[in-house]
Amino acid sequence: MDFDKSILSFLKPELVDTILAESEIKAFPKGTEILREEQYVKVLPIVVDGLVKIYSRFDERELLLYYIEPAQSCVMSFYAALNNTPSKVFAVTEEDSNIILIPVQYLPKWLQEYPKFNELFYHQFNLRYSELLTTISNLLLDKMDKRLYDHLIRKTEMTHTKTIKISHGQLANELGTAREVVSRVMKKLETEGKVTQNSGEITVL
Repeated sequence: MDFDKSILSFLKPELVDTILAESEIKAFPKGTEILREEQYVKVLPIVVDGLVKIYSRFDERELLLYYIEPAQSCVMSFYAALNNTPSKVFAVTEEDSNIILIPVQYLPKWLQEYPKFNELFYHQFNLRYSELLTTISNLLLDKMDKRLYDHLIRKTEMTHTKTIKISHGQLANELGTAREVVSRVMKKLETEGKVTQNSGEITVL
């Protein structure tokens, strides 16, 4: 595929050329599992376009951790790769995505030779920590209708569309609640004129 190097403009040109020479850019359809729990990380992703969902699973229930957007990578995969430990998370494409797959054996050398490369992951750690604080605040302070509506708005912003194909069960997993709760709150949001629902699709108004 033709690659726009501007997606990696925060890195030095020589590092970008090195990454592209040693890495693969691969297209993944929506819904593709690209990493599973207990799998050893062999490649580190940087999303070119599309969206990847990172989540954990507890007692057969999913818990959304964060999304990887364009020009972002996965801090959990980065940590597991550097320490050669199994992944603690799952990664699934939320929409059709093109992803740079960096072989992890190059990471120690590049992190040493290109200090700017470290900043990508420092920034990601800071971003995920801030998101975690926001999530905790929402859990403690916000009612479910606000949490759900804000979550839907965030998904429309990331996917650049007002209509999302998602089930109540999937939303429940992402918000750490029960499907019945989501269905009840969705009906309330629909009554308030904030959303419409039709055959597995939700439109944010």
